[in-house]
Amino acid sequence: MEVYGAEPSGGKQNEATEEENERMDEARRLRRLQVMMSMVMSVISQDPDLTLEEAAEISANARRAALSMFPDKELAYDILYRPRLQRLMNERFRLQ
Repeated sequence: MEVYGAEPSGGKQNEATEEENERMDEARRLRRLQVMMSMVMSVISQDPDLTLEEAAEISANARRAALSMFPDKELAYDILYRPRLQRLMNERFRLQ
């Protein structure tokens, strides 16, 4: 006999699995962001032919990519990555 409207016995287990998948997805996106920012900083600091304009464009593109991975985290980006990129560009191009 089937009971309609009753919650399946695995309902809580499905929620736990869904939460775990969300955590894994966020961890994956965070790791991708870290690798991307590491590569951006390496290119800006090491490419001898890179101009200031190209470095600024790379930095802006990295910001857009980061915010597409983590919408509504603009403040976190501005606190964590903007100062690093500014310091790197100041050192590299002798700004200020």
